[in-house]
Amino acid sequence: MDQIPILKIGDCLLVSIQVDMHDRLALQLQDDLTNKIVTSRARGVMIDISALEIVDSFIGRMLNNIAAMSKVLDAVTVVVGMRPAVAITLVELGLALTGVRTALNVDKGLELIRHLIDDEQDPDDRREE
Repeated sequence: MDQIPILKIGDCLLVSIQVDMHDRLALQLQDDLTNKIVTSRARGVMIDISALEIVDSFIGRMLNNIAAMSKVLDAVTVVVGMRPAVAITLVELGLALTGVRTALNVDKGLELIRHLIDDEQDPDDRREE
């Protein structure tokens, strides 16, 4: 079975989807990612969808589910690299990506994750790295 790599960058996880997603692969990614959040104690998840040309309602719901599960596991989710056609499709399908933040590219996504993580932590309760 195909597997999408999940890379750890500091306390963030980067998922770069470089293949067309099918339902089984999306479910596998969801399971792998939630397990990796727990085992790595990640605070942020960035999903790069710049290679995706088509997103259907199932993939849109999967992105929502990942964001919801990440939030429960104390991690923020940012989707980067969304093509205009994908954004149009999501809007036309009526999918509101609740809980999913977006950024134009990986650099801006990491910056957003750092900002969101820093805002959630008290100055007295920051993690030592």
